[in-house]
Amino acid sequence: MRGFRLICFLLISVCFAAPAGPPAINDGYGDLVLVPAGAFQMGDNFQEGAERERPVHTVELDAYYIGKFNVTNAEYKKFKDDPAYNESRLWPDGKVNPMSFWWDNEPNHGGGLPGNESYPVVGITWEQAVAYCNWVSAKTGKKYRLPTEAEWEKAARGVDQRRYPWGNEIDASYTNFSNSGGPYKDSVPHLNPVGFYDGSLRGELKTNKNASPYGAYDLLGGTFQWCQDWYSRSYYSVSPRKNPQGPPSGAYRVLRGMGWYLDIGAHRASARSSAYPSNQSYNLISFRLVREL
Repeated sequence: MRGFRLICFLLISVCFAAPAGPPAINDGYGDLVLVPAGAFQMGDNFQEGAERERPVHTVELDAYYIGKFNVTNAEYKKFKDDPAYNESRLWPDGKVNPMSFWWDNEPNHGGGLPGNESYPVVGITWEQAVAYCNWVSAKTGKKYRLPTEAEWEKAARGVDQRRYPWGNEIDASYTNFSNSGGPYKDSVPHLNPVGFYDGSLRGELKTNKNASPYGAYDLLGGTFQWCQDWYSRSYYSVSPRKNPQGPPSGAYRVLRGMGWYLDIGAHRASARSSAYPSNQSYNLISFRLVREL
């Protein structure tokens, strides 16, 4: 009887245990969280943005993993220090595009400076981001790449059309935007380590967790993030329903996430931006990985 009661107790404990967090994997190049297959409504359902964010349309995506955080200085430095960095096979169009660190003497900038290992790497061109993805693919035998614009937005918003990754309200405790304050308000640029907004006390700032429904952090605020797609203002009106890849060509690549220098109104999960692939904005553009299943 005692054994029977013990089994019942264990079963009840399992049933009422706290739910597990979002499924995650790590191939040695950072944590990734699972975004399950399915449909969501993409676009500005709040009617707050520009025409380039509309019409709202249904998108169906296959399952994928996305980086829990942006790629950090420490992670990118491993690529830069690897001899493979100069191998043309890793680079779009076979053209090596070395990363310059002319800003290394500035605090909190990219380049793998001591003390900055956990900051998002910045000053990254689209070509450099793609080359890093190809390098990780070669190291792991898995297919890594940049997220498509649709994958980025689903990872940020889930399926309930929320305004922000964490819900529908925003203040300085959730993310890094112009005049948001916090311990890094006087740094140049106004960056913070990845995962900073995790619900803990940071100096005098009590943060709120800014994770998306799937457990990805820092999707809004801090830095812009490269996506795989070419950019078109009118793409939503012709976008295919299943796994859209963006237009076949263009002058600009898609940016998502919105940079730290923009005010609070710009930081919406449906907001779109773009830049030349060669843009190497030294304090604004970072990226995160996607891994195909």
